[in-house]
Amino acid sequence: MTFAVPAKQFAIVIDDIGNHQRDLELLSLPGGITFSILPHTPYSQQFAFAASRQQRELMLHVPMQAKDPNKTLGPGALTVGMEKWQLQMTLGNALSTLPQVKGVNNHMGSALTEQIDPMKWTMEILKKRSLYFLDSRTTSHSQAQYAANLYGVKNIARQVFLDNDVSAVALNTQWQKMLKLLESHQQVIIIAHPYKETAAFLATKLAELESTDIELVPVSQLVEQKYVRLVETAEQHAISGQLRLQE
Repeated sequence: MTFAVPAKQFAIVIDDIGNHQRDLELLSLPGGITFSILPHTPYSQQFAFAASRQQRELMLHVPMQAKDPNKTLGPGALTVGMEKWQLQMTLGNALSTLPQVKGVNNHMGSALTEQIDPMKWTMEILKKRSLYFLDSRTTSHSQAQYAANLYGVKNIARQVFLDNDVSAVALNTQWQKMLKLLESHQQVIIIAHPYKETAAFLATKLAELESTDIELVPVSQLVEQKYVRLVETAEQHAISGQLRLQE
């Protein structure tokens, strides 16, 4: 079976949800946006409930240790010094508070995601719960996707950060980068944050895309399509190999 995939398809993940009541205003943005919720935050439950009523896709935005020791991780964080049982219990507890999530991505994590053992322990939990992993790619040396592949956890990676700078010029530059990537990639994932400037920018830009062949979809749709293509590619290689043997 083959998916009928539009020419250009992308996902937007808005991270860092749950600390502020104003985050609920983001639910006025188009339905294809995926929201990643920080665990144990003041508005995590309220947001998850409201988003689920709208059938929005949700993720757990799990805090992971960064290389910068001055960065505050927040509750539910996974750190380099944890034993396996500590890390898995912490992650399991966070997931149990947000049963609506379909996947997980890392909040910060430039230190932890470079460590293979913590990533393996993480993927053990995600495999048991049939959750996907989105690597936020806060370091180019991340071991997360390698570990996910070892444990059979479906995974994907972020290509663009939209709003490290929320000036109009910077936001537009990153948006154009995403559009340029779509010319050569079948799928692109862009991560943003719950800033008022970002929300206004997305409302405008997503309205402009309504008359184009570019489609905004939840992250899980891109994940599933990735694995369908992998199966199709393997099948094509197997058929090609059989034909060569028959020659």
